Amino acid sequence: MNKPIRIALTKGRLEKDTVGLFEKLGFDCTAIHEKGRKLILPVPDANMEVVLAKANDVITYVEHGVCDMGVVGKDTIMEMNGKFFELVDLGFGRCKFALATKKDYDFYSGYGVKTIATKYPNVSRNFFEKKGMDTEIIKIEGSVELAPLLELADGIVDIVETGTTLKENGLEVIEDVAPISARLIANTVSLKLRKNEIDRLITLIEENL
Repeated sequence: MNKPIRIALTKGRLEKDTVGLFEKLGFDCTAIHEKGRKLILPVPDANMEVVLAKANDVITYVEHGVCDMGVVGKDTIMEMNGKFFELVDLGFGRCKFALATKKDYDFYSGYGVKTIATKYPNVSRNFFEKKGMDTEIIKIEGSVELAPLLELADGIVDIVETGTTLKENGLEVIEDVAPISARLIANTVSLKLRKNEIDRLITLIEENL
């Protein structure tokens, strides 16, 4: 039997949704449910090993080939621009990148350089470059909603699910930047060397989405 195919899952909600999908495919995910503190877990009937990691690390592990495949949000893919193949839109973890400002603020008026606060500087830079707009991007680690309230920034680019947090802080979405959902990615070498196994898994997933 081949060594197990190794797949990195983003811890948290995407992990739960992916495990739900695997169970729908008929895989026995007992080891994942009973993981305790273990981070590498067998799915023996699928000849698979699951590695639990943070989103950015999922991409790093797949790029470096220590994991053959990964499940990660499109947000992380867009921000990190790695060398790997994006195979399937898994359809869960849906939300969007959006540009938000203080309510009734006319973001696109005037000629000055606009300041944007975000956890996703690359996504933001690409978005405004496509518009031909000069912006200053400030990277924020915590609650980006604070930046316009403290007048550090004219607007923010952030992940929006329901928009409740924005509303509660007197902000509103003025433009959608990009849709986000969970994606199945694969290492470029694994895709050649383990093509049949990966193709089989993709077919199974697509039949059950």
